[in-house]
Amino acid sequence: MHGQGLPEVAYLALNPGPPLWYDRRMELARRVARIGESATLEVSRRAKALKAQGEEVLDLSAGEPDFASPRVAVEAARQALAQGKTKYTDGRGIPELRRALAQRFAGEYGAPWSEDQVQITTGGKMSLFELFEALVDRGGRVVMPSPYWVSFPEQVRFAGGEPVMVPMRSETGFAIEAQPLIDAIDEKTRAVLVNSPGNPTGGVIAAEELRRVAEACRDRGIVLIADETYERLVYGTASHASVAALAAEMAETVILVGSFSKTYAMTGWRIGYVLGPSPLLKALTKIQSHSTSNPTTFAMYGALAALAGAEEEVRANLSEFAARRTLLVERLGQLTGVTCASPDGAFYAFPDVSAHFRPGRSDSNGLAKYLLEEARVAVVPGAAFGSPNHIRLSFACSRETLTRALDRMAEALSG
Repeated sequence: MHGQGLPEVAYLALNPGPPLWYDRRMELARRVARIGESATLEVSRRAKALKAQGEEVLDLSAGEPDFASPRVAVEAARQALAQGKTKYTDGRGIPELRRALAQRFAGEYGAPWSEDQVQITTGGKMSLFELFEALVDRGGRVVMPSPYWVSFPEQVRFAGGEPVMVPMRSETGFAIEAQPLIDAIDEKTRAVLVNSPGNPTGGVIAAEELRRVAEACRDRGIVLIADETYERLVYGTASHASVAALAAEMAETVILVGSFSKTYAMTGWRIGYVLGPSPLLKALTKIQSHSTSNPTTFAMYGALAALAGAEEEVRANLSEFAARRTLLVERLGQLTGVTCASPDGAFYAFPDVSAHFRPGRSDSNGLAKYLLEEARVAVVPGAAFGSPNHIRLSFACSRETLTRALDRMAEALSG
């Protein structure tokens, strides 16, 4: 019965418009309320709006290399398009790319993963999203170092889980230490997540520390997820420790996530990957079959070519990143009240700017807005990464841009 006590058919005949019970606001799923928007995208949007108004904004917020994608990748993708490689593939990704990745980690680290233990995803972010969906039930916990990449805790929350942030020490350059992570594991923990080299700090984990975390996870029957998106971007005496080196002895424990975005300057191609134990990979395949299906076909052929033939360009880019890192850290060291450890990896500096908090800019959010509005320099507030005294500056831009941006920052912070 509806409306005036009439049967539904009679009510609809007399009231041809939408029935009264449709007259309500759209209700969003509660899971959406559990997550926030990416702060990096929010800053980027405001910077773009200023640029659209004709303002010159020097953007140090982007986590995206300014280099061109490798020539061999572009040509391979062009050829794939010309050859009609635009159809669906195996949902896990083309076998050639999965095989090449398995061979790469076997050759470098002795990892036992086969091509059937590799899944290609629509970017590294999707790899992590699928992993949390596969591993985390409601109330399950994921332990991770802090500061952390903005999407880590939000993806865990989206899956119904609880992120457990474990502070690392600024005085060590935010190097990832095993014991605090191990101490945070409890009966509800489903996984430990390590991002090394890390975003936003550039901190890395030493091989012996990584082994300690992996052994603790193995002994407790949980998994260690290693986000190695920035694996090639290490500087000075630092080195990259990969869970691939532990896969032969802890095959059911370690999971590797990687991406072509940063090393190969292929952010928009959206090609990531996961390597890990077979039962987990089968679960990821199920999830992907109902979400994205296979990644873009011709982009995978481009990634395959980059893996095989882009090393010269990669090395040149790494050399330029190293020079930019030196420039940025030196200039930050000249700013009164600003302290910044030299990052061991990635392409970010993460200075403590709390000495410059003032009324109206009393935290990193306020200071970031101040720098954007007053100096037209875009940075990301450290609060987005769990560290409210810091801001993140990307050196994935030219040295000229870095120099001019630091000049503007020096002037804006002098008062």
